[in-house]
Amino acid sequence: MSTNNGHILVLGATGLNGGVVARQLITEGLKPRLLIRAASRSKAAEFEDQAVIVEGDLEDEASLEKAFRGIEKLYLVSANYNGSVAGRFIEERAIDAAKMAGVVHVVKLSTFKADDTELLLGQWHGSTEKHLIESGMDWTMLRPVGFHTNALLMWAASIKANAAFYQPTGDGRWASIDPVDIGAVAVKALTSADHTSKIYTLTGPDSTNAAGYAAKLSAVLGKSITFIDIPPETMRAGMAAFGFPKDQVDAALQVMASVKANEWDIVSSDVQIVLGRAAISFEDWATRNAASFL
Repeated sequence: MSTNNGHILVLGATGLNGGVVARQLITEGLKPRLLIRAASRSKAAEFEDQAVIVEGDLEDEASLEKAFRGIEKLYLVSANYNGSVAGRFIEERAIDAAKMAGVVHVVKLSTFKADDTELLLGQWHGSTEKHLIESGMDWTMLRPVGFHTNALLMWAASIKANAAFYQPTGDGRWASIDPVDIGAVAVKALTSADHTSKIYTLTGPDSTNAAGYAAKLSAVLGKSITFIDIPPETMRAGMAAFGFPKDQVDAALQVMASVKANEWDIVSSDVQIVLGRAAISFEDWATRNAASFL
């Protein structure tokens, strides 16, 4: 199967995870097709002449038809459409369009505990996973436990201001992963055999609590960083004030409560199995990104 002439479609290429996959495919000598909204075209400048860029929108049927024409494989990741963390209905529409276009294999970025119907995040991703499986296309699910980069989104500002970060996770442990590793697993699934009907749980090499992450950051940054456990409602008020939609806030607080109950304390060997190397540690990631915390 040829994958060198825009026959792999990557969604979300101007975002974090889709961008990582697009860059790694290009590094492998491939020329993926990227569906880019017109308003985001300037963000895709780095991909000009290295990818087949199609302007369009996942919410537009004509865009989907154009984007999927001749596509064999799809990397499925969506932005936060209409306040939904998973962009559930947008993803399901993309799956339907992929099937109609004759796409053979879909690699979906999902989440750990996608099968936990008590979590909103599980409901959203679980529904999309089910829709993909029932489509009849080949599939691979990537279920990261958390992202190293969440430290930039959630902690960097308060670390800069107060040398501390705040969240309601208590002593709960989790093993976050570098998006670079998620992208590398996705590229393997898109370009090599033996990944069909596989669910990969993706983690970093070790699991620790928020105080442990604070200690790792302290060592990397050369200054003391403190984790402060806060009540969930304090977190809710802060996220709401920052402009997060209510369903995103609800989903995030459910996950943090689940983390606090140590339901996310898992270290998987899937990165090692797929890539033949250990996952990138939080310390190594933090060292690369230290300037963002100072």
